[in-house]
Amino acid sequence: MAGDATIDRIAHVSLSSIVLPLTNPISDAKVLTGRQRPMTEVVFLFAEMTSEDGHEGIGFSYSKRAGGPGQFAHATEIAPVLIGEDPSDIGRIWTKLTWAGASVGRSGLAVQAIAAIDVALWDLKARRAGLPLAKLLGAHRDSVRTYNTSGGFLHTPVEEVIENAEKSLNAGIGAIKLKVGQPDWRQDMARVTAVREALDPDVPIMVDANQQWDRATAMRMGRLFEPFGLLWIEEPLDAYDAEGHANLARALDTPIATGEMLSSVAEHVRLIDAGAADIVQPDAPRIGGITQFLKLAAYAEHRQLEMAPHFAMEIHLHLAAAYPIEPWVEHFDWLAPLFNERLETRDGRMYVSERPGLGITLTEQARAWTAATAEFGTRP
Repeated sequence: MAGDATIDRIAHVSLSSIVLPLTNPISDAKVLTGRQRPMTEVVFLFAEMTSEDGHEGIGFSYSKRAGGPGQFAHATEIAPVLIGEDPSDIGRIWTKLTWAGASVGRSGLAVQAIAAIDVALWDLKARRAGLPLAKLLGAHRDSVRTYNTSGGFLHTPVEEVIENAEKSLNAGIGAIKLKVGQPDWRQDMARVTAVREALDPDVPIMVDANQQWDRATAMRMGRLFEPFGLLWIEEPLDAYDAEGHANLARALDTPIATGEMLSSVAEHVRLIDAGAADIVQPDAPRIGGITQFLKLAAYAEHRQLEMAPHFAMEIHLHLAAAYPIEPWVEHFDWLAPLFNERLETRDGRMYVSERPGLGITLTEQARAWTAATAEFGTRP
């Protein structure tokens, strides 16, 4: 309960569901193996809030293929409890929001709805302090190693993948991730071989199977990939197969990276405790926002694990900059139409800007893609 130490109160909250159309349908191994359809859009849940003293914050969560309307609906049900709260009390607010929707649990869609609000609270706090979020958290570095994913999807011909990789490297991005996991493993080998031979041998490469292999196939492919000196093999198995990932991590020289599909801190802890990942890949919007991410980051550091947060570089750049062990940030250009600002990349790294908070504002185009809105409280 807000008491004598309260310095401000949340006066107004606006929620928006924004549908971002993708220029080309996106296919990874889940599509080629018939598990999913090509992805044509990403649905974002944005939370914007204003305090009585006029401080503002913006945050977002997202869903791919399904879940966007559900996130928005849950957020509209729990958002009224925000009005009158001190925006500084972020941890307490997270708990209050969780209890407001306690019957649907503490993972998945429920916490992803909270995530947009939680990120907005951290953005507001950093803006009020006049600091980039990374600096508010306590940065270990002002730039983070970055790699590109969006140019290496399986729907893209290998010649175009190579061209995309060269463009990314010329734009200052430091490494290239390739999608694998096709029904014919020889196509994976040919694709990785072609890219490896086309690029400078010092350019780091990693591969991502998007959970498409069984244990025997993952072990065989991991051994076949060993000569490439890959930076990591990502999601070789089902996201919840901690034992299988742990077996691979023990058997292969190539590091195993996984975790992006998990939707709570508890699920990540189980993965870490099993020794299932050399590199953890949490996604702040998926696990409940920055508050939950920081809890997980502390545990991952305690276990001396590397980190490469998934997607949402506008958020994860700041969180990676505050992680003690040198991390990686995933560069995606999909979200560019949503924001007026751009993140600088050079010499293989992504740089934290001097802009306060997350340093992002929504474009008019993003506003035009708004599918639904809800408002609570009164604008000061």
